[in-house]
Amino acid sequence: MDNCIFCRIVNRAIPAKIVHEDDRVLAFEDVNAQAPVHILVIPKRHLAAVQNCQDGDQALLGHLLMTCSKVAAMKNLAESGYRIVTNTGADSGQTVFHLHLHVLGGRHMAWPPG
Repeated sequence: MDNCIFCRIVNRAIPAKIVHEDDRVLAFEDVNAQAPVHILVIPKRHLAAVQNCQDGDQALLGHLLMTCSKVAAMKNLAESGYRIVTNTGADSGQTVFHLHLHVLGGRHMAWPPG
């Protein structure tokens, strides 16, 4: 999608600090970091949110989670812990309507969030 900032990052029209890439997903540093480590993991194919996924997207969703785990290990978060978050819809705080998972770590996370 031409007006989607994350699609533009995938297409290299907007620069990003990429930490992982494969044929299905892209992971890059969040420019508005909310923790010492804040990585966004996105599918390369445009999906607005989890609710827009279909039965055929199960493998992609699993791959996104596995990529979060890989990124956390790369950033040395596996032992201390990390949080994976996805927001769905405006009331949840979703501001970019391209499915993305936040990998947050490097500090203690409080509960409940928000």
